[in-house]
Amino acid sequence: MLNLHNAEFIRSAVKEEDFPIDDMPQIVFAGKSNVGKSSVINKLLNRKNFARVSAQPGKTIHINYFSIDQQAYFVDLPGYGYARVSKVEQKRWGMLMETYFAMNLLTLGIQIVDIRHKPTRDDVIMADWFRASNRPWVIIANKLDKIKKSQIEGNLAVIRQTLLLPHEVPVIPFSAEKGLGKEEVLELIFEHAGKDELA
Repeated sequence: MLNLHNAEFIRSAVKEEDFPIDDMPQIVFAGKSNVGKSSVINKLLNRKNFARVSAQPGKTIHINYFSIDQQAYFVDLPGYGYARVSKVEQKRWGMLMETYFAMNLLTLGIQIVDIRHKPTRDDVIMADWFRASNRPWVIIANKLDKIKKSQIEGNLAVIRQTLLLPHEVPVIPFSAEKGLGKEEVLELIFEHAGKDELA
């Protein structure tokens, strides 16, 4: 059993030595700076301000680790694609990602995109990182509450096509605002965390 209510911030990692290396599964979240990544994590954990939203998008170049019931990690990768970030910061982001993915710590990748828009070049690059990891990976299409029902199918098709997703990678329509899609995502998390059930 995995108790989602027993969640705590562990550390911020800026280099390889900071990464926890143990047997606990690592559920990794990635997304653009303004895609609602913190809101998605908060919704999954039923916490309002657990994963804090940065006051300065794109300025936080570190990986945040949260312990879930001391049985799994939620790993929050730094947001990407913020227009005002300098080339130096972009390079730092790339090097940190390269280091993390090279260590093969990932158990399940969760990439968050905006269901309203075609994925950006940065989304495609992030998808390439997950694809190259050869680990299970899922797309959360956030902000479902912002579009009409008639748009959902077409928008999901554009996401799948733009990110060149293999058929086994699910695309889950999600609303961090209303909790739509939450159960489906939690089911995948619990499956890959190797737990019998979620509490």
